[in-house]
Amino acid sequence: MQYKIKVRAEDFVVKEVTSLPFNKKGEYGIYLLKKKGWNTLDLLRKISKNLNIPFSHISYGGKKDRHALTEQFISIKNAPRKISIQEKNYSLKFINFSSEPMDPKYIIGNEFEIIVRSMPQQAKEWIVDHLEKIKNYGFVNYFDDQRFGSYDQNQGFIGEKLLKAHYNGALKIYLTHIYPEDKGEAKRRKRQIFEKWGNWEECLRLAKTNMERFSFSHLLKNPKDYITVLKRIPKEEMSMFFACYQSFLWNETLRRLLLQILTEEEILKHRGIAGDYIFYNTLDEKKFKYLKKLSLPTPSSKAIMPDNITQSIYEALLIERQIKPSMFNLRKIRQAFFKSVNREVIVIPKNFQFQISEDEIYMNKIKLYLKFFLPRGSYATMLIKRIFAKK
Repeated sequence: MQYKIKVRAEDFVVKEVTSLPFNKKGEYGIYLLKKKGWNTLDLLRKISKNLNIPFSHISYGGKKDRHALTEQFISIKNAPRKISIQEKNYSLKFINFSSEPMDPKYIIGNEFEIIVRSMPQQAKEWIVDHLEKIKNYGFVNYFDDQRFGSYDQNQGFIGEKLLKAHYNGALKIYLTHIYPEDKGEAKRRKRQIFEKWGNWEECLRLAKTNMERFSFSHLLKNPKDYITVLKRIPKEEMSMFFACYQSFLWNETLRRLLLQILTEEEILKHRGIAGDYIFYNTLDEKKFKYLKKLSLPTPSSKAIMPDNITQSIYEALLIERQIKPSMFNLRKIRQAFFKSVNREVIVIPKNFQFQISEDEIYMNKIKLYLKFFLPRGSYATMLIKRIFAKK
């Protein structure tokens, strides 16, 4: 079914809820950052530069979508004053002090207010039916497409290449993968580098960024020394590549579990970047209780699934991908590592409200207003995928 989200930034409002302890005094100033049209890191770098504050003094809990209207907490170490900023697309307001910097562990979750637009009038009854089921039975807590930005449908996952010691392939994805936000010139350059890969002189001639220049200059002098170049990838980027692959394996383990325990009548699907998302439409009480209590660890060398059925699925998946658990302990790439964290299989939104009305932007269409709370790490966009999942 056709639907549109994030038509306007105001259609997707995210407010972070934190447990960070506030005090009247403390080493860290705590601020509320409101923004739209900015991703979190780029905006924090701008604020750091404008205020002449070291970027390392600024801490945050999570990255927020630039295509949304978002509120999140940041901390500034040894802030010289109670900073206040009011610009067109962002503002920074002093809240209090804390003895601790803002960190992901202090995020309880996020409150969402979302408008989904451009839906056909005749779908109203069908949508309400799905919303009532989500209200009572929640939805599958997959990692959503945002997690798979570095996945290349032709070349694969950087994380998987590194596990298999395919360093050439990992670097090739890193330097040639085209992201949706890449500008035309960057896309053309990456395609040319892909075609010339291995001819380091030609690749160096095409290089524009500092990383491209370093990579191809080094490989021109030291052919096949991919490790030295890979070690130049910043820690935060490498962590994202590892998280991307962990998320894929976690999703795939859960997807196969659902295909195994659900009947054909119970299954709904929604397309995704790295594979279809499998949802349940209705569940008997036994299956619901099982899934509601179930948590799966993100893959690592020490990850053990909670029962025989999930362990069997996980082991078969690793064999299929030609991965051994010990391979998660990378020895040559040290700027990041694979850490196992338990993640609940089902999430039930709290304070769930919805309303359907005429869409003032798209003629003869309806819009859906949603308001709810999700715990840290769960995706509002996955809830939306569940609403519009089909058989």
